[in-house]
This record gives sequence, C-alpha cells and structure tokens, in this order.
Amino acid sequence: MNPLPRSFYDRNAVKVAPALLGCVLARRVRAGWLLGRIVESEAYVGEHDLACHARAGRTARTEVMYGEPGHAYVYLIYGIHQMLNCVCGPGSDANAVLIRAVEPLPDSASWLHATARGPGNVCKAFGVQMRHNRGDLCSESSELIILPRRPPKPRVARGPRIGVDYAGDWAQEPLRFWDQRSVHISRKVTPRAP
Repeated sequence: MNPLPRSFYDRNAVKVAPALLGCVLARRVRAGWLLGRIVESEAYVGEHDLACHARAGRTARTEVMYGEPGHAYVYLIYGIHQMLNCVCGPGSDANAVLIRAVEPLPDSASWLHATARGPGNVCKAFGVQMRHNRGDLCSESSELIILPRRPPKPRVARGPRIGVDYAGDWAQEPLRFWDQRSVHISRKVTPRAP
C-alpha cells in the first residue's frame, strides 16, 4: 500500500481535484482495508474563493489548510456529517479538495455504510471521524491514505460545485470534477469540457 507522494498534493486544488479521479481511498481496519475508487471531487482554491473555508483566513478550524500538503482536513457540516478533504499547496496557500463520491472495489473489506455517494456518505462508508483531521495521507503507517489511480482511466467532466449558493459568482465556477464512466457520482449535471 504505497500512498500518493506529497508532491502530488503540492499544487493548487484545481489541478489536484481532477487528478484524484480514479485514485483509491484506503482506510485501514481490523479486517484489512476498505477501498474505493474516487469518482467525484471538488476544488476549493484559496482565500479569494468565497466558497472555501479559507475565505475567513487562518482560524483554529482552517489551520490545517495552511500547513503541509497531503494531510486530511475533516470538518463537520450541520453539526452532523463529517467531510473529508485533502489539503493541497503550494506551500501555505490554503486550498483543498473535497472527496464527494467513491465507488466500491471488489478487493475491499465491507464498507461501513451502504453507499459512498455524497461527501457525508463517503465518511460514513470509510468510518472517517474528526480524529482523522490533520492525518497524513502520504504516510504508509496512516489509517487513511490515498493510493495511485487504478484503471479504467476516468473520463473527466466538470461543472459547478454543489451546495455553495452563498458564495456569489464563485458558486458557478466549474470546480466540481467527476468520472462520466461511473454510476456512483452524487449528482449528475450537464458537463463542461475539462
């Protein structure tokens, strides 16, 4: 289980988000590994992005986004659902990719939830909790890692992000990416060319 290297994340989220499609989210459990192919992601590109948590600057919640790329940023939405993000770079330029949907792989241990369509369900299926916040996604010894892309090669589409209407013009930015070959994405929309 060799995770993606830190250099993979050391660029803006708008580059990392489509590159994560086809990569494998892996969670270590007693029965082995929970595995799933990432099929949908959203980029949050920095303090100037009004949908990004970094828009408020450096806070206790967003501190991890200003740190080393390749760490998990996990937060609660509506006080109920965990959301899993990958911290990106370069350097301390706070941006991240939200993992929105994952499809099952045949060699996986049994998921903890029936589906991983939608970011809350991703965390339920993989047992991602607040204790995983700041976890190193690039360390072989971590409980939660992301492995390199598995075939088939994704057919990448892009469109507006979901649930960020409060962000003004940023709500329409085409920063959501998905694999058109997958039936496991959270919501279908008319794609734009990547």
